Amino acid sequence: MIQPTLIADAARSMLAADRALEGLGIQVLGASEGRATAVMTIAPEMANGHGIAHGGLVFALADTAFAMAANTFGAGIATAEASISYISPAHIGDDLVATAEVSFHEGRRMIVDVLVRAGERTVAIYRGTGRALRPAE
Repeated sequence: MIQPTLIADAARSMLAADRALEGLGIQVLGASEGRATAVMTIAPEMANGHGIAHGGLVFALADTAFAMAANTFGAGIATAEASISYISPAHIGDDLVATAEVSFHEGRRMIVDVLVRAGERTVAIYRGTGRALRPAE
């Protein structure tokens, strides 16, 4: 297992409470100053009927990197909308690396761009809009 580098406190808090990542095989390597990196290795049970990585799992990796980058500015940013373009398939055994960067942040809204790669090959491009959650009453 790769040891994470710097993870901002707000992102670390959210990461500690996340129950899905372990089951998905996603590891966050770093998250600070509006940037984040998350990784996942495609296992045989992650393949779809075409024998390639299930798109939902690639999306989950990208969305995790999004969340980590967004929450470096303070806890409570959630995905309001997101889109992904699948550029090339990920195969069993591929190590996917998702790198995220906040490209816009104003008030309660932000936009985060994520690039998912397998080595030098681009697998997917994701763009998500985040909104700060309102405090619970």
